[in-house]
Amino acid sequence: MLVEGTGFFDAHCHLQDERLVDWLSEGGLEAMKEAGIRMSVVNGTRPDDWARVADLANRLNMVKPSFGLHPWFVNERPSDWKERLEACLNRPNVAVGEIGLDRWIEGHDIEAQMEAFRFQFRLAQSRELPISIHCLRAWGLLHDLLKEEGCSVRGFLLHSYAGPLEMVETFVALGARFSFSGYFASDDKSKKRAAFDRVPLDRLLIESDAPDMLGPEELMLEELRDKNGRPINSPLNLPRIYEYVAGMRNMSLEMLIPVVAENFETFFHR
Repeated sequence: MLVEGTGFFDAHCHLQDERLVDWLSEGGLEAMKEAGIRMSVVNGTRPDDWARVADLANRLNMVKPSFGLHPWFVNERPSDWKERLEACLNRPNVAVGEIGLDRWIEGHDIEAQMEAFRFQFRLAQSRELPISIHCLRAWGLLHDLLKEEGCSVRGFLLHSYAGPLEMVETFVALGARFSFSGYFASDDKSKKRAAFDRVPLDRLLIESDAPDMLGPEELMLEELRDKNGRPINSPLNLPRIYEYVAGMRNMSLEMLIPVVAENFETFFHR
């Protein structure tokens, strides 16, 4: 049951993803509202999907748009990507992301990723915008970059934080927020969950990362598949993730919901 005046807030997802287009148009949006999902931060990943993010935000009050060049797509960035990104940010209620560093993907160019990261981080700084950061196998490098650039005016979100437990306090000092995804509820992710024991309650956010980062079956409010029959993560699973996090933090769901709502508002709408 929801606390009056609050609801569920998705700190990071990809409703613009082509795998969710039919789902949204066939009742998914109404189902999200009925489930109590008040707002979703929809993260663009490359110039090719920024227009879809903007279109969703233009049509839906529950969508907060975020635009960024994801490290997976740095190698295929067009020459005018910086100008196009700046144009996307010429609107109210916007964020920067998903940006970051990734040494996990094949063929990565870490120098190019660092250049793209610096540009986007500085752009967010100049406009005092919140930032959503992706990182895989580059936590030390990310820390050094953030320390070099200086604390962000608005802070930054380490989405689906999977870094070392020992670095949580270091990132907190630099202005980090941390979002938990249902994927970390899997049996083999105990080390990832342990890191969230160190996250201060006022820095905690929750995300679906739909249609990716699918959690275990018990966290599914809806089973969703793509056109090829492969399971994908439904945005409707967000309330179950809240329930799981409440149990992790030894809180009731009724206690957790307003805390996360306040954290979301403070970070994204301050």
